[in-house]
Amino acid sequence: MLTTEQRTAKIAQLAGHPPALRSAVEGLNDEQLDTPYRDGGWTPRQVIHHVADSHANAYMRFRHIVAEDHPTIKTYDQDVWAAWPDSKMPVDCSLKMIEGLHERWVGFLSALPDEAWARKGNHPERGDMSLDDFLNVYSGHGTKHAKQITDLRERLGW
Repeated sequence: MLTTEQRTAKIAQLAGHPPALRSAVEGLNDEQLDTPYRDGGWTPRQVIHHVADSHANAYMRFRHIVAEDHPTIKTYDQDVWAAWPDSKMPVDCSLKMIEGLHERWVGFLSALPDEAWARKGNHPERGDMSLDDFLNVYSGHGTKHAKQITDLRERLGW
């Protein structure tokens, strides 16, 4: 179980994802947004849309765990979602979604009482997971993806 200070730091890290992601793609043109960050990897465009999808799912996972008694967590195939036609849309719609979602998510998490953090849900692939477990997963998720994009920019001199 995380301490209150650790939770606060991880929630702050989560709050930093929207500006990091927006900064990572700022000024990129369509060709650059459609360049995979590694062989067989997603493009920056797909990464931004993936974070919006992933974090929307995560936000709902947190809420279900708080509201329900040991819910089964809904999973999804992120590679299938990343291949859908909407993953070719401009990134700004997902960046706006991420900004609003994170404002709500951070507010929700910041207001949770300490006893809520021990609540658990059953993740079909990972087993029982507490809110702390999920916070550990998602607190670095957006940062990791922003780094993939900034590393690509650096490597290609953009």
